[in-house]
Order: sequence, then structure tokens, then C-alpha cells
Amino acid sequence: MPETAPQALPRSIDETVSLLNAADYVADRALATVLFLSLKMQRPLFLEGEAGVGKTEIAKVLAKSLGRRLIRLQCYEGLDVSSAVYEWNYAAQMIEIRMDEASGITDRDALERNVFSERYLIRRPVLEALTGKAGAAPVFLIDELDRTDEAFEAFLLEILSDYQVTVPELGTIRAEEPPIVIVTTNRTREIHDALKRRCLYHWVDYPDAERELEIVRRKVPLANERLSDEVVAYIQKLREIDLFKMPGVAETIDWASALTELDKVALDPETVSDTLGVLLKYQDDIARLQDGEGARILNEVKAAFAAG
Repeated sequence: MPETAPQALPRSIDETVSLLNAADYVADRALATVLFLSLKMQRPLFLEGEAGVGKTEIAKVLAKSLGRRLIRLQCYEGLDVSSAVYEWNYAAQMIEIRMDEASGITDRDALERNVFSERYLIRRPVLEALTGKAGAAPVFLIDELDRTDEAFEAFLLEILSDYQVTVPELGTIRAEEPPIVIVTTNRTREIHDALKRRCLYHWVDYPDAERELEIVRRKVPLANERLSDEVVAYIQKLREIDLFKMPGVAETIDWASALTELDKVALDPETVSDTLGVLLKYQDDIARLQDGEGARILNEVKAAFAAG
């Protein structure tokens, strides 16, 4: 499948809204504004919010809509430079050294130049993100930064300041054009202010009922209209109670899809109870709803729609 030619960046907030809408990402104007400014100013965009509210999806939509490569650095505890930036293909280097020696090459400098070349360099996401050409810089998603430690965070700050990496054996590799950087965090820990100051910031919140309903209608177009209305109303009320983990937009879409697969046209107590595992991911939350809280919320939703 041929790659899509890179598209021009949006020239206004309205064009940014249209770009997101065309990819079925229903964003509020505040998000579209900070995204437009991030693209215009070539500044990283730092997105913070609960899991499942659509932070990662923004990077995917940008890459698809702009015809850019999406390079994703999935952060985790213990992430280090060799996993994030680059490493050498040691096995291939050893084979090359043995072949050179067998051929009678004994010049150590020549051997070193041969094995420490681009041919044996394994580019990890950070280095890959810095190798885009002008007008076609990739979208670089640094996902769930809060999962890494502060040492890696400090290293990343240096990368985002200069958009360059030094490989001792090869020299400094600079981005011809800075990548479009999206940083996400679920706020399991605070990110240092120095890195935040390097970025434009936006808190991605749960959508209101109107926007969430529009998302469901776009993402699950086969869902019955009444079912979509009741699913969104139920989840909106569900987020008002104290759960260990509130369902995000991703869970709303999954639940509407699951209920559609079951040929449901509206919510009923038995179906809600049986499908809570699609919506909630912790047993304590599921037990709470099965103990009566879920029935109460469903009754309130049904009463609200009956009242018109």
C-alpha cells in the first residue's frame, strides 16, 4: 500500500477542527486551538488526562490526516537510551569482524570504521523521529511518559530542546525538521516543570453528553439511536459516582459496539449486568454496580427518557 503524500499543516483553528472532524475525532475548540498553536509554533504538545479519553488517538489522527509517519515511543518503567534512541547490532558486527579478519584485514581503525557504520545502527523511536525530511517530519508520540523515571525524563528534555542526538561513533544526528511531538501522561506521577515548560499543555477531560453521543454515532454507526442515547446517558451518570476507575470514551465505544453485536436496541437490567466487564475493569466497581447501584442508574436513565 503506497504511503500518503504529506499534507500541508492547517492554517487556522477552523481548519484544525475540520482536520480532526474529517478523521472522526470530535474535539472541542480549546483542544483544536492548542493543537493548531503546537503545529504553528513547532512546540511539543503535552496532553494530560485520565486513561481512555482520547489522548493517544490525537497523534494517530494527525499522522493519518497529514500523511505523516507515526512513530510511537511507548514508555514503561526502566526504559533506557538503548531501547528508546539507538543501539548497535552487536551480533552482525561480530560476524563482520570475523569475516574481515578471515580476509586478512588487520587495521584496527579500518575494522572500527566498518562495523560502526549506519549499516549496523538500529534506530529506535527517538532517533527514527529525528530523521524525517523537511515538509514530511513524522508525528512522534511519546505515550504515557509518567511510566518512566525522572532520569529518562531529563534525557528527553534535552532531546526536545535541540532535536538532536549524538552517537559517539558517528557524530551528531540532527532533525532536518523537528517532528510533530505529542506527549501523553495519565498523571500517575507529576512530570517535572522543566519539561512541561518546553511544551504547550492541554488537559483532555471526559466529554460532555452531547460530544460523547456524537463520538458514539461516528465510531459505532450501526448502533440503534435509542441504544446510543441510553449508553451515553448511563455512562455520564456512572462518572458521577466514586469508582476506582471511571470508564473512558474508549470503554463507551466498546460497550456500544458490544451491545450492537448482541442486537440490543436499548438497555435492560440483565444485559447491563452481563456486559459490565466491557465497561469496567475492576471487580470492586463491577460488584458495586451489580449490588444495586447499576439498577438505580438505569432506572434514572429510563425515567429521564420517559419524561421526554
